[in-house]
Amino acid sequence: MKPSLIPFLIAAVLSASNAIAAEKPNLLFIIADDCTFRDVGCYGGQAHTPHIDKLATEGMRFTHCFQTAPMCSPTRHNIYTGQYPVKTGAYPNHTATYDHVQNITHYLKPLGYRVALSGKTHIGPRELFEFEYSSQDNNPDMDSIDRLLRESAKNDTPFCLFACSNEPHTPWNKGDSSRYPPSKVKIPPYLADTPAVREGFSRYLAEVTYYDDQVGQLLDLLEKHDLAENTLVMVVSEQGNSMPLAKWTCYDNGLQSAMVVRWPGNVQPGSVSDAMVEYVDVTPTFVEVAGGELAPELDGRSFVDVLRGKSNEHKDYVYGVMTTRGIINGNECYPIRSVRSRTHKLIVNLKSDQTFTNVCMKSPEFVSLLEAASAGDKQAQRVVERYQYRPPVEFYDVVADPLEMNNLADDPTHAETIAILKAELDDWMVSQGDKGIETEMVANHHKKKQSQKGSKKTKPE
Repeated sequence: MKPSLIPFLIAAVLSASNAIAAEKPNLLFIIADDCTFRDVGCYGGQAHTPHIDKLATEGMRFTHCFQTAPMCSPTRHNIYTGQYPVKTGAYPNHTATYDHVQNITHYLKPLGYRVALSGKTHIGPRELFEFEYSSQDNNPDMDSIDRLLRESAKNDTPFCLFACSNEPHTPWNKGDSSRYPPSKVKIPPYLADTPAVREGFSRYLAEVTYYDDQVGQLLDLLEKHDLAENTLVMVVSEQGNSMPLAKWTCYDNGLQSAMVVRWPGNVQPGSVSDAMVEYVDVTPTFVEVAGGELAPELDGRSFVDVLRGKSNEHKDYVYGVMTTRGIINGNECYPIRSVRSRTHKLIVNLKSDQTFTNVCMKSPEFVSLLEAASAGDKQAQRVVERYQYRPPVEFYDVVADPLEMNNLADDPTHAETIAILKAELDDWMVSQGDKGIETEMVANHHKKKQSQKGSKKTKPE
């Protein structure tokens, strides 16, 4: 080969590599913290969410998106690993996965992606999640994100960014609550109407709008760097708010999520999908979009065909895991498991002989419900009773009763459907190594071992 040809060949190879990189879509995942999906504007909610609503007109809105655990930490691990919580060890709150568990950083980095996380983390062990981290008061750092997008655009390097908000998590002190006067707030029928609940709901809705503003800032940064056309944007609401009967429960208000996806040239603008998808499906979807092969250990399934309009079906069942161990003021052991089809939900409370407890009961809102119940308010009495005392089995028709207020577990006409769902739940638990109460009692044991291992490393030799 003539020496004079070598520079041209090198240039051709570099040019081809850059072209391939440029063809890989960027991935932007934006997640709230403790936001009930029903409160988002484009889901019929009373929160002012113009940026998310506009994104829905530019992409696809999912009506049946779910997560597996109604708490922050297992939810984040669920997303990043593409595996269900008990299998990874990350089923309590404030926890970590087993050391061998792979995550999205391991799948996308070899494909040439910069994989970054800005904002709330709540994952561990930290060294296993090889993100480029940036955060400011647990919210996305817009300056760092601006720099990431600028560098990616300049270098034709694809990125996968998880922008993780801390809103509308309590203490609900951000945003303009004057937009939501307490006297005009609509209280969901599964709660009771007290002044404290109205005041809390007003401030909570203001933070939902604050989160929506963060979404708008992130979308503006894509436009600023001319990256919008080659970026798949996915916006979700996470588990429900910390009012009673949402977060920390396996009702749909705790496990169902908003999901809006814009992907120019692939997702039909203004489309709506009824396909049942889960957070566990995010990692395999992103890996397929990035051109990678799906790892056999993944529990999730890619829903790229749904995004591209080739299918409106994905899963027949979605599952729920609630663990009180590791929760502030939580029970020593109160395992809850659930399975949901498109039409029905089965919940099993494995320690229903106990009073269910968690930090929610210390909130001004719940205290006001206790006081109203003591004063004879029938609705407050029903809410307090339902929250603290659960039957062994709950069964709901989620089509006729979407707020899950009418337990049909003792209705003999539903016995066959309950049996089918119970068998499905049992099979799933076996596949995950979930032994119910026994599994609850060893929650976080591996975290203690990791902590002990880490402390040994820090001792002088």
